[in-house]
Amino acid sequence: MIEKTVACPKVLTPQGRGRYFLRLALNRKTLAATVQHLQHTQRLLEWYDPLFSVLGNEEHLEPFLSLLLVISQSTFDLNLQNSSFLDESWILPVCATYQIVPCRELGMVLRYLEGRVFVVEVLPDSQTEVDEVVLAGDIIDEINGVSLRNAYNGQAGTVLSKLKGEPLIFGIIRWRWKDGEVFRPLKPYLKGVKERVPDFQLQQNPRNLERRQDRPQQDGRLLYSAQYLGQTDVGMFGGKEILDTGITRVQKQKCLPRDVLLDIRETEVAVKDKESSEVLFRYSYPEISSVGRRLDNRRVFALCAVERGDSNMASFTCFVFEALGHKECEELIKRIATGFKHTEWFV
Repeated sequence: MIEKTVACPKVLTPQGRGRYFLRLALNRKTLAATVQHLQHTQRLLEWYDPLFSVLGNEEHLEPFLSLLLVISQSTFDLNLQNSSFLDESWILPVCATYQIVPCRELGMVLRYLEGRVFVVEVLPDSQTEVDEVVLAGDIIDEINGVSLRNAYNGQAGTVLSKLKGEPLIFGIIRWRWKDGEVFRPLKPYLKGVKERVPDFQLQQNPRNLERRQDRPQQDGRLLYSAQYLGQTDVGMFGGKEILDTGITRVQKQKCLPRDVLLDIRETEVAVKDKESSEVLFRYSYPEISSVGRRLDNRRVFALCAVERGDSNMASFTCFVFEALGHKECEELIKRIATGFKHTEWFV
């Protein structure tokens, strides 16, 4: 546990390491054993003052150890990844994970302050804005497991360049705490960011949050209700010019429509049965080749996705849907299109 604590890149001070060690010991049910080790190591006990420390006072040490033995019977599941503010506080921030496929441009403007990487702006029409996960004021804590605690200027860009072409997983520290207010230990940092970037403002909500409040949600993501009209094989070409053909073929099939929910995630589009929540199919953005609708019915749209058979020969399938209205149809198309347009294609 000591070796793991010393190796943790997110705690830099003795106080932070002590807090990390205690959380680790609680998770592993070994806090009592640690104190017992101190109890029998006289050289270590000399560091504890009998007047101010429980560990240095024989009268208090035994009952304290009994309490720790009781605690050791309890199960703790403390998130040790969320440890970048243990140097400053026992109170820990709200964290989030942001997953994204390889893309040309994320759309985040970053600023470095005292070893932390702040998002000072989310660019309009960028992949980050579409995904609606990161807000201006949040901190990039890590990228694909690489900690950015105590980061130097430009380190995030260096990490991203080494990971070019790979799916990305960002660890995000939220500026907003559980009570809706600014995370208290962040206030001095945010003041410093404001001094360096006068136009900087905390972003309260994603710019695109102009949706009906009654829309179904899952894990904080908005879902889109639609009817799934069917699918058809469109051959070896999946460009936007094939969408009209695919929609016409599916409409001629006259299949019974199926109520579905479209879950447009950071890395993929998943289609679920509305009643059972069963995933009917899902495609990552690199597998989606086109999305669009016909002019004669502004509620019906389709997307093409690549399929690979046993022979590894690629063919495309056209999936056809009908949205609740033409504005929602337009929003769906825009979100899906932005996802795969930002994708880096690799053969």
